[in-house]
Amino acid sequence: MAKWTMSFGALLAAVGLIGFVGTGSVHPTALIPLWFGLVLVVCGVLANTENPRKRMLWMHIAVTIGLLGFLFPGFMAVKDLVKSHVDQVSLAHPAAVHEQLAMAVICLAFVVMCVRSFISARRARTA
Repeated sequence: MAKWTMSFGALLAAVGLIGFVGTGSVHPTALIPLWFGLVLVVCGVLANTENPRKRMLWMHIAVTIGLLGFLFPGFMAVKDLVKSHVDQVSLAHPAAVHEQLAMAVICLAFVVMCVRSFISARRARTA
């Protein structure tokens, strides 16, 4: 899972960079996925060890970061989409909403993969 963590982190970093450049390099909040991605990459590097305790610690930290990366951008994107639908107006910042949705989907996929991995590791340990 450490390599997957680094891959998801790199993907989030790419989303952040593309969002930042896509908004004309003016809005620094477009870099939020980049920072989440860098934290995931660091967690993945630190989890890439033979020590099972350290690996477990860093992967649990990574999945917590992934969960936060799903919840907050997902909430903001859904809130903006519902508001624009109810008010029947176009989105004020569509690039931001798209980036938030992309980050939420990527982080949700990461969290699901981690939880499945944790469950299978737990079953293998008790069997």
